[in-house]
Amino acid sequence: MRTMKRVILGCLMAVAASATAAPVNLKLGTLAPDGSDFDVIIRDMGEEWKQAGVNLSIYPGGVLGDEPDMVTKMRLGQIQVGVMTVVGLAGIDKGVQALSIPMLYRDYAESDYVRGKMQPVLEARLLAKGFKVLNWGEAGWVYFFGKEPVLTPTQLKKMKFFVWGNDADAMGIWKSAGFSPVPLAATDILPNLQTGLINCFDTTPVSALSFQWFALAPNMTDLKWAPLVGATIITTKAWAKVPAASQPALLKAAAAAGKRFRDEIRAKEKMAIEAMKQKGLKVHTITPAQAKEWEDLFTGTYPQISGHIIPADMMSMAIKFRDEYRAKAPKK
Repeated sequence: MRTMKRVILGCLMAVAASATAAPVNLKLGTLAPDGSDFDVIIRDMGEEWKQAGVNLSIYPGGVLGDEPDMVTKMRLGQIQVGVMTVVGLAGIDKGVQALSIPMLYRDYAESDYVRGKMQPVLEARLLAKGFKVLNWGEAGWVYFFGKEPVLTPTQLKKMKFFVWGNDADAMGIWKSAGFSPVPLAATDILPNLQTGLINCFDTTPVSALSFQWFALAPNMTDLKWAPLVGATIITTKAWAKVPAASQPALLKAAAAAGKRFRDEIRAKEKMAIEAMKQKGLKVHTITPAQAKEWEDLFTGTYPQISGHIIPADMMSMAIKFRDEYRAKAPKK
């Protein structure tokens, strides 16, 4: 009897301690615009975290800077959580970029298969560098948008197009192929479209609509360049401060958010294109010959990408799993 009373008393004391424990306060940064589909999903996740005793302050729209800036702030402990694309994640480990190699994937099925195979490896690499992956998500397929139509690589060579400013290796590859990339932060795309410093960029339809970039570059090339994959990450230092009893609830909410990032954003991709078309966007279909030009251009850079932009082992792994999927998939 006495033993039973001690157990009950211990449980009651643990519950009381949990109820009176000070909540954990975390800050999250993201480029997702305030009120966008991405932002709604993040805020819903934050509400569920709050029920588990974790207060999540959300800073949307790049108010904390571009994704590389947010990674720096996470390392300094100024923010603890980030929702970002492979561009930001590459500032931690370049291997993540294998999930978004240009012209490697034909459809979501291929991308999903490769990501599923590579997730454990990539999560371990990020964890070793002090960042825990809470979920994987995406922003859709990347397309080219321009003030003028961009149907071929030759036309792209005449454009001044946006390239994420911290990627010196990518800049070098573009320039060596005869292109004119302009290095900028993603937060500087809109003002520099206005000034004319750039007249072309690549992004997903949902992002083009959310940021209203398409209004200044109303020509979209109907070419699926690459899937823009991302993840929600937290520093391991911050995760260690979350009570063990609260961690399962946070992971559950994050997993649900990751599924929504995938399912809802995919569902809204066509809706975003239609909404932009109603506001003046012109979608340009390319011929099979033009599609072959693009494929030859980007696959021709794979030897330069491997070992420079993406670790050779990670790139080889992505190609291996892509080929594995194609070998097993029914012929279309």
